Amino acid sequence: MGHSTVLRDARRIVIKVGSSLVTNEGRGLDEAAIGEWCRQMAQLVAGVHGQPGREVIMVSSGAIAEGMKRLGWRSRPHEIHALQAAAAVGQMGLAQMYETKLRENGLCSAQVLLTHADLADRERYLNARSTLLTLLQHGVLPVINENDTVVNDEIKFGDNDTLGALVANLVEADALVILTDQKGLYSADPRRDPNATFVHEARAGDPALEAMAGGAGSSLGKGGMITKILAAKRAAGSGASTVIAWGREPDALLRLAQGEAIGTLLVAPTQKQQARKQWMADHLQLRGSISIDDGAVAKVRDEGKSLLPIGMVAVEGEFSRGEVIAIRDPSGQEIARGLANYASAEARLLCRKPSTEIEALLGYVAEPEMVHRDNLVLTR
Repeated sequence: MGHSTVLRDARRIVIKVGSSLVTNEGRGLDEAAIGEWCRQMAQLVAGVHGQPGREVIMVSSGAIAEGMKRLGWRSRPHEIHALQAAAAVGQMGLAQMYETKLRENGLCSAQVLLTHADLADRERYLNARSTLLTLLQHGVLPVINENDTVVNDEIKFGDNDTLGALVANLVEADALVILTDQKGLYSADPRRDPNATFVHEARAGDPALEAMAGGAGSSLGKGGMITKILAAKRAAGSGASTVIAWGREPDALLRLAQGEAIGTLLVAPTQKQQARKQWMADHLQLRGSISIDDGAVAKVRDEGKSLLPIGMVAVEGEFSRGEVIAIRDPSGQEIARGLANYASAEARLLCRKPSTEIEALLGYVAEPEMVHRDNLVLTR
């Protein structure tokens, strides 16, 4: 798998762009550059050169840098409250710019502000995931930034590279594209080592990459190539490959989508579905299980269908929404594992009930299935 297939075949793409590009090295929001990215993203969503439309999410830095410019600050402050104030001021302009440029290209946009706590808490993680997937289903392009007006994690992580990888994991993206002010990864700093060679392709997570990528970021962001290498490693955990490319390369996103070799490709060693199902299969401690009838066994095991509440006969253990549970046949044998869409207490109320009654029983509907087939792996 190389440049010619990774982005060409990707159906869901997360694109991350850094502060120095968004704000033209701190001189203010670069309207022309943002307009170019939005034009390309709109074409990806619509489909270009006979290719089907893609689902695209933008993760954009730049709020702090734009806020500094609006406040007249020449250097990045060190005090947390000052950084948070700059983010609050800059976020207004950043969101407005993306909304304007995407609308000019016929796309509806949504602003989503996340904290790392949102992605660490399972319930908030699933809520964020559901919101983003719903936006994509309605043809809306989410623009995500760290909610750094209330937390300081992003200021420590720097440049949202980690957030981009976490979002790729969150929505199970096929690829992560990190647009930066560098052409890609070199074997050493080309400014200091004339023998440095360009890395066109490597395996995400290769320890040698981290040695190559040492070094600090720009004065505007706190990231550097090392944060991008680590982000690629994190994204690979869910099967997403990463491309690191120069953000001002003409039509970079469109050319990547056509299979052109631009920047550095860091290939995920495990494909998306394999990575996800292996993660579920490897769970040693399960919080609970669901017993199902013969009809549901046939649907789940033999036909590859989702598990619906009507096929459930009993619930054991205590588990929360989003946790991995076992699915057992009438004899008690585990036939599958999957992610529960409902907590154990709710699942007990749903046993033997059609999906049409979920809202009446629980007061809301998360999903019509107890376990969706995409979140289910057969074990027997």
